[in-house]
Amino acid sequence: MNTITRIKNDVNGNPRRVIHFLAFITPADRKSAPAYGLGGWYELALIRARKLGGKKFHNRQYGGGIVFQAYSDDEVHALVARALAEADKIANG
Repeated sequence: MNTITRIKNDVNGNPRRVIHFLAFITPADRKSAPAYGLGGWYELALIRARKLGGKKFHNRQYGGGIVFQAYSDDEVHALVARALAEADKIANG
């Protein structure tokens, strides 16, 4: 499982959690590494995460993070699983 970091609440008091962008990269994406490169993977991960409410995390303490408004780590893991399932569905037709 990927490590999720709890960060400060947003301005409205809602809890937030950050996960590394590589959690959104499938094994098929990893095989095509030269085609995407690390920057391409990050953009691909952001596209997948934004569909589920994720946002780019702008902070030095956590490079390459995607932030979600979530009350538990399980919520974030479920969102990642959903994004990867959708990516597999698209890739396999």
